[in-house]
Amino acid sequence: MCLIQGRIVRIAGPVVEAEGMLGAKMYDVVRVGDEELLGEIIRIRGDKVTVQVYEDTTGLKPGDKIYSTGEPLSAELGPGLLGNIYDGVQRPLDKIRALVGDFVRRGVHEFALDRNKKWHFMPKVNVGDYVQGGDILGVVPETETVEHRVLVPPNIQGKITWIADEGEYTIEETIAKLEHDGKTIELKMYHKWPIRVPRPFKRRLDPETPLITGQRVFDTFFPIAKGGTAAIPGGFGTGKTVSQHQLAKWSDADIVVYIGCGERGNEMTEVLEEFPHLQDPRTGKSLMFRTVLIANTSNMPVAAREASIYMGITIAEYYRDMGYDVALMADSTSRWAEALREISGRLEEMPGEEGFPAYLASRISEFYERAGRVITLGAGDRVGSVSVVGAVSPPGGDFSEPVTQNTLRVVKVFWALDAALADQRHFPSVNWLKSYSLYLEKLEKWYKEHIAKDFPELRREAMSILQREAELQEIVKLVGPDALPRKDQLLMEAARMIREDFLQQNAFDPVDTYCSLKKQHLMLKAIITFYREGLRALEKGASIVKLKELPVKYKIARMKLIEEDRAEEEINAIINEIISSIRSLYGGE
Repeated sequence: MCLIQGRIVRIAGPVVEAEGMLGAKMYDVVRVGDEELLGEIIRIRGDKVTVQVYEDTTGLKPGDKIYSTGEPLSAELGPGLLGNIYDGVQRPLDKIRALVGDFVRRGVHEFALDRNKKWHFMPKVNVGDYVQGGDILGVVPETETVEHRVLVPPNIQGKITWIADEGEYTIEETIAKLEHDGKTIELKMYHKWPIRVPRPFKRRLDPETPLITGQRVFDTFFPIAKGGTAAIPGGFGTGKTVSQHQLAKWSDADIVVYIGCGERGNEMTEVLEEFPHLQDPRTGKSLMFRTVLIANTSNMPVAAREASIYMGITIAEYYRDMGYDVALMADSTSRWAEALREISGRLEEMPGEEGFPAYLASRISEFYERAGRVITLGAGDRVGSVSVVGAVSPPGGDFSEPVTQNTLRVVKVFWALDAALADQRHFPSVNWLKSYSLYLEKLEKWYKEHIAKDFPELRREAMSILQREAELQEIVKLVGPDALPRKDQLLMEAARMIREDFLQQNAFDPVDTYCSLKKQHLMLKAIITFYREGLRALEKGASIVKLKELPVKYKIARMKLIEEDRAEEEINAIINEIISSIRSLYGGE
């Protein structure tokens, strides 16, 4: 319902100023011009408002009408989100395509959730029960793999006076009635939530469980916890997008929210074409059954990039409140920051470093702080989490630029992509000397209990080998590898194995694309066993040349291509062969 009407006085790209809007509120949604373009109030001065418009403003002119709806930009949250593809303001792109064709026309409005589809609702409460925000009214089989829990909205409570019987209902039909303070409240299967307001929860928990990604360099060396935050900065061609795709495909989250924020259209097309055909490794069903895609590519209106980030995190929080572990991928937050910079310039605000607005740091931290592992509202102490992984695209790969630096201040995991490694075709091109994870200590107990007691120790030894190799590289450049002491030659060989046989991973190989933690442990154990046994052999007088020429090295290089169901047996056999073949060099047992 339109509450306040004004008229446009100034237009600057996606930024529009209007007067006669006395009574309007910050972040209210407005309809602009005859085509009722979607916009949002971002500044108020007296009866004048400044609006960022989420559609192309070409053709607007001073004097055109503008209406305020009196409501903030909100997400529709209910059954039907999963498997859908939305734009930055939650318009379903498949429905818009059916309406207007392949190109999105201005002023097209469509509900985010299907109003006609019937869902099978199964009630979980009874008449007379007292419920409050976060309690589960009933469940709906949203997809073949995900049960949708219909929640009481966070700001509502009361006694159940009527609950729908099990059956088929649309999301617009009333499924429950509450009574509170003498008023009757009708609840449907969906509700709206303002995207800029974090959804409430009872208590935040420590991150104690890793988000397993199936990518060796992430899981073993720089793990992220469920409810954690990570950044993947890297220049053009270093593999940010493929890394994000891999995380979205293989992470052990229950729900995946993938935001294509300002990246090139062909990259988003790849996601849209691939994901429906990908098989979920946990269920064997389509990956889209647990995925929400938000596509806001570089040729779409710039202002909607900012909204897309908040829309994605709100949807992620909604599934978190059901008790699910959610992984959110944002590709890339640099494009979001560029949208902030453009709008800030149109608003004639005082620019900060490199032209970005002075509030860039606070906006970035506000976004990442919505991640976390929490006890949700409602009965039963459900635990849910939102893990956020943001790609950053620093110009020229310069990590000292503002977006990267402000992101590093708030995230706990830093996966630094290296152009030099990418040029060598080493992927994922994560630089093991620049990257870090602040979750290592907290996750060590989990790794010991669920994978192997020696897993953290193997990781530390492997990292030590890589760091020592970096120190020796300068000497090698001067005198060559053969001039090094024999132990250092062995260390260089072990470091090469870790780099090439463990850290390198082929995202497009059907076997190597995913590696379980058990297999990762065995692979690392095999390489460290070669190094430890090699040191013993050298002390006993064995030849370093013969050590380097052992046939078992070929088997170590091929470990990554062993199928998961045969990994334990075959890699343990390789470890035994390493021990026996090295000890045979000096007659040891």
